[in-house]
Amino acid sequence: MPLNHYVTLGRSGLRVSPFCLGAMTFGEAFGFGSSVEDSQKILDRFLELGGNFIDTANMYTRGHSEKIIGDHLGRHPAKRDRIVIATKFFGSLYASDPNGGGAGRKSIVAACEQSLRRLQTDYIDLYWMHCWDKHTPIDETMAALDDLVRSGKVRYIGFSDTPAWKVTEAQMLARFKNLTPLIALQIEYSLLERTVEGELVPMAREMGLGVTPWSPLKSGLLSGKYTRENAATLKSDRSAWIKSSLNEKTFGIIDELIKIAAEVDSTPARVALAWVQGRPGVTSTILGARTLAQLDDNLAALDVTLTQAHVASLDALSKPALNFPADFLARTGSFMHPGLSINGDTAAPSPMTPKNDGERH
Repeated sequence: MPLNHYVTLGRSGLRVSPFCLGAMTFGEAFGFGSSVEDSQKILDRFLELGGNFIDTANMYTRGHSEKIIGDHLGRHPAKRDRIVIATKFFGSLYASDPNGGGAGRKSIVAACEQSLRRLQTDYIDLYWMHCWDKHTPIDETMAALDDLVRSGKVRYIGFSDTPAWKVTEAQMLARFKNLTPLIALQIEYSLLERTVEGELVPMAREMGLGVTPWSPLKSGLLSGKYTRENAATLKSDRSAWIKSSLNEKTFGIIDELIKIAAEVDSTPARVALAWVQGRPGVTSTILGARTLAQLDDNLAALDVTLTQAHVASLDALSKPALNFPADFLARTGSFMHPGLSINGDTAAPSPMTPKNDGERH
């Protein structure tokens, strides 16, 4: 599937590419990441191949990520208008200011104005709440975002890294108060992070939100770089965290990714990305790339076709332990429609159900 086979994001008419370019590593303020020149090359390649969805945040590389995008694309209307630029508020760039971050009206409006200035544009296509702010009533946040949309400074809104119950409250407030609704949910999702399937993903599908996974390779653990053979000799700036994460379950998934990659003539990273992109509810997966080579390699995941057997084996190896009542509800078909199939859900017969339909009490 080419990068220019666009999809609509959630319950909206916004067309986005199936992969989104994550710009968290644009700039070197954190001691790692891409130089300005490399960031510009990555942007150009992504757009050249048909990508149109770029994700950043006000706090990524302390604002430099937004500025790189603004300098290269925002100031050029012909380029800017064909791109879907998503950025986030919540993170503070002012350590001594209690209103420097969060999701209160004062903070949101100020963050939006500053992001517009760095991005050198007069509107943001998709404005994300980066995380849930437990100190601010959600109706205040939604009203402030609605004002930004009505003023023309923002086109669409979404939430990232927020509990399912709070996202649902926000979406229902929007419906009943005629405020701008959410169209997307950004969450961590990978073969090593599937607990989102308990509440967040089903909620997103029910509430009309397109899911945009971040860290689909779990910070590189699923890239194929780490194996049983080299685990003991790992040397990197994150080797302690990586070693602690390379347990038997992780190795089992990596082994299967390597096996499937050989069968489909691809790489473990591309197989892992293809699995995420194929999950129910997922619209556009966020890719991070520090080099052109990484970008090209990851984009090739769109050409990977996994069989049902491939997906089933990865599903089994990565099966998560979900919070109650997820597993309980998965078994309720046996006493709701025992022995029958409803919407493809076939339930086992139940000894609690009378065998004769005429046995009514």
